[in-house]
Amino acid sequence: MKRLYILIFNILIIINFSIAQEKKEIIVSKDGSGDFTSIQEAINSIPDNNKQQVIIFIKNGIYREKIFIQNSHITLIGEDRKLTKIIFPELRENWTKEHNGSDWGTAVINIDTLVSDIIFANMTIYNNYGSIYDVKNKHQFAVRGWGTRIIFIYCDVISDGGDTMSLWNKEDGMYYHSNCYFEGWVDFVCPRGWCYITDSRFFGYNLSASIWHDGDTDKDQKFVIRYSYFDGVPNFPLGRHHRDAQIYLLDCIFSKNMADKKIYYPTSPTSRPWKWGERHYFYNCHREGGDYDWFKDNLELAEGSPKPEEIDAKWTFKGKWDPESHLNYIMPYSILIFPRNGAYYINNENVILRWAPARKTLKQRIFFGTDENNLNLIKEQEENYLEINKLEKNKTYYWRVDGKTEKGIIKGELWHFTTR
Repeated sequence: MKRLYILIFNILIIINFSIAQEKKEIIVSKDGSGDFTSIQEAINSIPDNNKQQVIIFIKNGIYREKIFIQNSHITLIGEDRKLTKIIFPELRENWTKEHNGSDWGTAVINIDTLVSDIIFANMTIYNNYGSIYDVKNKHQFAVRGWGTRIIFIYCDVISDGGDTMSLWNKEDGMYYHSNCYFEGWVDFVCPRGWCYITDSRFFGYNLSASIWHDGDTDKDQKFVIRYSYFDGVPNFPLGRHHRDAQIYLLDCIFSKNMADKKIYYPTSPTSRPWKWGERHYFYNCHREGGDYDWFKDNLELAEGSPKPEEIDAKWTFKGKWDPESHLNYIMPYSILIFPRNGAYYINNENVILRWAPARKTLKQRIFFGTDENNLNLIKEQEENYLEINKLEKNKTYYWRVDGKTEKGIIKGELWHFTTR
């Protein structure tokens, strides 16, 4: 009888999990074919104090609206990164003048103080005030918020002014961005608290700074950027900060346009002394056209002397949050692969392939081999990992994961790694 109860209990868990997996998405479409024609209407339909992650799928189109998020656990997914656009012109000083000095509403995407667990994926967000009114070097937020556990993946975040990406919860704010493109003027990526960015591109138009960080509330707060590319106008400087900060750049490439100017302390009425000193750490960063001495490897000077292989998102947030474990079934193709694409010196005795599955995927079809034009289907399974043993030494292997859905096969991207 006890075994019967256990069996029934396990069946109920499976049924409840399946129901959760199949819960209805909220569809936004400008042509009226979805549940709503505006993104804000879809957000407003979510009950107060929502506790489960709700998915809002946004079909292609230009949504000329300002977004206010005051509820937690919301995932907003665009149909196409370049064709799903949220565009709104806003100048901070105009808004505050018209709203008794309030900053709530100064951005295209506005995230409230107590909000958490928000994901934006596969879309473009653009504050185009500067292009319309020819005002460039002033605060024009594309994203501004004070919440925590906020994720942007595969998004273009652009403004025609400064402070493009401004997530500013300096107490316990944790922010993760992957495969994004950021563009703007002064301090156009400027987090407070903890922030990890990977596989992204930056383009700056000003001669003040591209990145900025405020980490003066907790000595552990840090801004980490990996596997990313920085470009801008000729002689663009990399970064600055008016308050204490801890900045790590690993495996980054700087264009030849970057100035020979290290991350610096700006003198201004809002500047505060760096009580914990200069904490700017680099590993394996290079500039097209030749490296500068100030970004040579120096991880050993950081507290705890972390190794490059230790530094990832989970490390950045001190184990309090693992954002990459929350990104399954979001993008139209598999993402977040391991080993990462192009990895080398991989142990040939035991390789565990991992990935975040594509949207609507029922099963994974794993293709693997040494000939990129002739891969073998080696497994079809529900799990998003696969162990492969006994590979050849010093050999390049290619692989991809196709998603099997109710509507057919979603072909994945081609990846590769090389064994030691």
